[in-house]
Amino acid sequence: MEETQERSLQREAVKIEIAEKPTPFAELDPEVQLAIRCAADKKAFDIVALDLRGITSFTEFFVIASGTNQRQVQAIADDINEKLKAELGSRPVRIEGYNSADWVLLDYGDFVVHVFNGESREFYDLARLWLDARKVEIPEDI
Repeated sequence: MEETQERSLQREAVKIEIAEKPTPFAELDPEVQLAIRCAADKKAFDIVALDLRGITSFTEFFVIASGTNQRQVQAIADDINEKLKAELGSRPVRIEGYNSADWVLLDYGDFVVHVFNGESREFYDLARLWLDARKVEIPEDI
C-alpha cells in the first residue's frame, strides 16, 4: 500500500498543447471588437480574447484584460461600458466587482469582459482554466 501511495505522489506534470488555429479578429462581433479596442485605448495590458463557442452554452467569448491599479481597472470598465452603449446600443446584463476593482466583470450575454488587477488575474488565471478555448488573434496595432 505504501508503494502505491508513493507512486501516486510522484506524478509528472503534463503540458497540453492545443493546435487549433486562432479565431481571426475580423470574425468577432462588432461589440467584442469594440470592447477589445476600448481596453487597449485605456492602456490595459495582456489583453486576451477566448472563443468559447462550441464548449459552453452561457456565452461565446471572454475578453480578459488587466489594469495596474483600482482607478485604471475602473476606467477600462467604464470606457467599455460607455462606448458600447453609445456606439452600438449594448448594455451589460450585469456588472460585478466594480467598487473593489480587483476583478470587474461586465456580462453582455454573448460575451463577458473580465478586467483584473495584476494579483487577481494571476490568482484566478482564467486563461488556464479555459485552456481548451480557442484564442482570438488580436492585431498588433490594437
